[in-house]
Amino acid sequence: MDLSLEGKVAMITGGSRGLGKQCATALAREGCRVSICGRDARRVQETVGEFASEGWDARGSGADVTDVEDTTRFYEETVAEMGSPDILVNNVGGRRGSIRFDETSMEQFLEGLEVNLISAVRLTKLALPHMEGQGWGRIINIASIYGREHGGSIDYMTGKAGLIAFSKHLALQLAPTGVLVNCVAPGSIDFPGSTWDRFQRSSTPDQVNEFIGRNLPMGRFGWPEPIGETVAFLASDRANLITGACINVDGGQSKSLF
Repeated sequence: MDLSLEGKVAMITGGSRGLGKQCATALAREGCRVSICGRDARRVQETVGEFASEGWDARGSGADVTDVEDTTRFYEETVAEMGSPDILVNNVGGRRGSIRFDETSMEQFLEGLEVNLISAVRLTKLALPHMEGQGWGRIINIASIYGREHGGSIDYMTGKAGLIAFSKHLALQLAPTGVLVNCVAPGSIDFPGSTWDRFQRSSTPDQVNEFIGRNLPMGRFGWPEPIGETVAFLASDRANLITGACINVDGGQSKSLF
């Protein structure tokens, strides 16, 4: 499917592995010029090399978007090498504390909010003026089903719920400007190094089967490819009437759009 994204500049945080890499792959395949970041600079450059071998236009920054200076540098390097971003995918996230509040320090809770919410707000602040100025832009935030339902550590669930609320609020403000804001809420997605990959490796077969039976009606974990394809669609003009949506994409949990 031609999504008419040829030449668009797309920034993807956490784009060197997992869901972020899949989002970058889907956008690059559609002709976007992709700029990715990640904390592991070596892995970022390896991913950029993989993309280049496919003939895709890609660059990367070794940057931690919970750090203000790193975030600014990622943005400025993107602009200098590719131009201002037309598409922003805020993908970075992760747990910092515990499921239990009494086992989660204030430092961990604040770190969880920083990685799951504030990092997206900060980068949106940088990227938005250009999008508004040209009358076209796409901001796609990767939340989690645990931002809508109970699950995960308390800092993670709180941060992802905040990201969904931020997306909906901003979407209504920006809809008249041609800048569309949407949110993708993955369920239990399995890929090397994911939370669920670690869970499966550290748990007994009975524990894994119990989790799947309780949470995944299709009997399997989700996988990254549908996330990337959903993001590419939301970045296109084919999604021109969709804004303020929260889409669940997973391996058997509910799928809804509203």
